[in-house]
Amino acid sequence: MRRLAPVVAGIAALTMLTAACGNDPSESDAGTLTLYNAQHDDLVEAMVAGFTKETGIKVDIRSGKDFELANQLVQEGDASPADVFLTENSPAMTLVDGNGRFSKVDDATVAQVPAQYVPSSHNWVGFAARATVLAYNSKALTPDQLPASIMDVATPEWQGKVGVAAGGADFQAIVSAVVAVKGEQAAADWLKGLKANAKIYQGNGAVMKAVNAGEIQAGVIYHYYWYKDRAESGANSADTELKFFGGKDPGAFVSISGAGVLKSSKHQAQAQQLVKYLTGENGQRILSDSKALEYSIASDVPANPALKPLSELDPPAIDVATLNGPKVVELMQQAGLL
Repeated sequence: MRRLAPVVAGIAALTMLTAACGNDPSESDAGTLTLYNAQHDDLVEAMVAGFTKETGIKVDIRSGKDFELANQLVQEGDASPADVFLTENSPAMTLVDGNGRFSKVDDATVAQVPAQYVPSSHNWVGFAARATVLAYNSKALTPDQLPASIMDVATPEWQGKVGVAAGGADFQAIVSAVVAVKGEQAAADWLKGLKANAKIYQGNGAVMKAVNAGEIQAGVIYHYYWYKDRAESGANSADTELKFFGGKDPGAFVSISGAGVLKSSKHQAQAQQLVKYLTGENGQRILSDSKALEYSIASDVPANPALKPLSELDPPAIDVATLNGPKVVELMQQAGLL
């Protein structure tokens, strides 16, 4: 028996090695999901940590920008290692969905999210939202001097007075709302006016800082940049206030951060679990309680009380599945903004 022991041990070791090197490459990492993430790292890391604590499923986060990762997913096709894709804005989700890369989201998950935040395909869902606002210098402008519509910032009276972050996915999502509400020709005319009027900055934070410093009088940004700065030192927002356009104006657009499961994922059940968690009560509470100050939108979890209530924003009714990123880029290039 003592002579047989090494033989038995060797067979057992060989069996374990063979199992580890089996034909299915997903077997050795069945407990880990790969997440392509274009949302803010600190927010997603907190939500993913809650998911892992609740389920025991680990998540490898690979971060990038909306369209950078969307185009990568399309190029990778069935060979993509990604299980789940998260974006800041929905046009990148539409790009991936239009190329047939998503699985349908489980019905129970879709049921957690209000219909206006779910595309008609049900191939992805929204899990967070950000409101379009006009940040303005309160020393240079009074509320009655502000434009009635976001369309007005393209008129001659605003020449040299307004700023945008034209190269960012945030502003491009806002342009997609202008296209959806006003049509391509009106959007093209608006972009032409912005080309003449606007100063271009690298990011919403830079736009707000320029407004606060009096370099420009107003800038188109998302709400949370101002709220986050005010919650911290207020150094870049002390002389800045926000106008919420309302009235279903394109400038009242509420952009949706999307979550979807890749059709090529080898971990479909676990990936669906992650999307369900992000839109579920526990995930949404992490979002609402976080310093991200974006809107929670699902599972009836109220948004952070510091924010203007979602119910007061009065955004335009837009099917998120129709927001066309490539068309926006084309229009912006024609206008000379990209």
